[in-house]
Amino acid sequence: MILRKRFLSHPHATEDVSMSTPTTADQNPTAPRAASSRGVQGDPTVVPSFAPVPSDRPRKRYAVVGTGHRAGMYVGAIAGDHADVAELVAFCDVNPGRMAVHNAELGAALGLGGSANLPQYAPADLEAMISNERVDVVIVTTPDVTHADLVARAQAAGADVVVEKPLTTTAAGCRTVTESVATTGRDVVMTFNYRYAPRNSSLREVIASGEIGEVTSIHFEWVLDTVHGADYFRRWHRNKANSGGLLIHKSSHHFDLVNWWIQDVPARVFASAGLKFYGDENAKARGLGERPARGTGVKGDPFTLDLNHDPRLKALYLDSEQHDGYLRDQDVFNPGITIEDNMSLIVDYRRGATMTYSLNAHSPWEGYRVSVNGTAGRAELTVVERGAIELDAEGNAVLDPSATPVESSGDLSLRPEVDQLLVQKHWQAPREHAIPAGIGGHGGGDAILLADIFRRDLRLSEDPYGRAAGYRDGLRAVAVGIAGNESLVTGLPVLIDDLELGETL
Repeated sequence: MILRKRFLSHPHATEDVSMSTPTTADQNPTAPRAASSRGVQGDPTVVPSFAPVPSDRPRKRYAVVGTGHRAGMYVGAIAGDHADVAELVAFCDVNPGRMAVHNAELGAALGLGGSANLPQYAPADLEAMISNERVDVVIVTTPDVTHADLVARAQAAGADVVVEKPLTTTAAGCRTVTESVATTGRDVVMTFNYRYAPRNSSLREVIASGEIGEVTSIHFEWVLDTVHGADYFRRWHRNKANSGGLLIHKSSHHFDLVNWWIQDVPARVFASAGLKFYGDENAKARGLGERPARGTGVKGDPFTLDLNHDPRLKALYLDSEQHDGYLRDQDVFNPGITIEDNMSLIVDYRRGATMTYSLNAHSPWEGYRVSVNGTAGRAELTVVERGAIELDAEGNAVLDPSATPVESSGDLSLRPEVDQLLVQKHWQAPREHAIPAGIGGHGGGDAILLADIFRRDLRLSEDPYGRAAGYRDGLRAVAVGIAGNESLVTGLPVLIDDLELGETL
């Protein structure tokens, strides 16, 4: 059993993660600043080895499309650990304020004494940006509904693409991507960072070894706590037209893990879900009373987010909302939420396995449990990211404990923060499968992912886990969520093949 010592990390920290000290809480919901992939030695079984960069090799030219908080992981990686193989040449966003923030941060990282002054483009000028700046690769970190179009446009303009999950939100979006790949022959890299977390690759190793036999069923329970889970209900994700709901935006990570763990393809999905905790009607039913429209300036309410509390969020969103009207701090109990906070699915796989899945977005603790039943035994993965929510004197807490781990001061003896993988064969006692050390946030997978993205052509050996993901992996992940959303509408099981995603999975 791995008990994890957890530290607060400053949102602007660039030092070795092993040397970081507790400072201001990073209220980043989904992505920390890039952790060093060189300053910390992860276990060699999960950290790839790369050849030196040839002296005559030019750096690849990257542009980042979408300059919210998530973009910082890639900007930091290009300016830091991977500056010898990558060069950032442009930003693209609807909001000039956010691009200016990233330009300023990049300038500071490069020691320029001011803004990096990279060219800033609007999304309508994507093709011009790729041409003018000779862009090799476009990194897409925009709202989910825009991914497919941006992938296709970037490829048609002559660039490869790195895209944040999910690949898209609809069957039509899937067809857009598949047609683009077939027409252009350009590459798409999916950034499924959870594959790179050693706890998850360890489960892949156990299943692939055959120790538990042929997989017959999987139970996957993921719980988001009332800090992290709540954040999806104050941002653009709260509108299903933007995100596809959590079944696509969040759960695509989880569906990809299962697809990858068992090396199989989803075939049929039945779903049940509802908005049962957040939203105005639920607030009224529980007698919460009048609620603020947004969280900034509100004190002592753990369900609000005060953008003034975090300098980076303030700069990216509060100070920039004048440009596009985007409000980052909406109240989770106000009207207009169209996504669900409780979801359950049954997914049948082609080779016969069945997954039961649940996602809850208002738990008092955060983590996940996976049970894999096989013909020869069973594997159980338990991950507790945060055993309880601890608020500071102003009622604030780290938003995402997976991205930004935090040391707890309270008594968590009944729910310790742990990564544990147990394997038990029939007629034998259970054994604990050791989980090696990773690097960076999201279970130690972020920095390994970044190295694989920027240096994959320099790998010295094949990845035994097959962690790198392409567009077909993205299709298989979102297919479950797309089918689930259709099942919610019809009340019936949905066959993946009936979705017409553009190609056979």
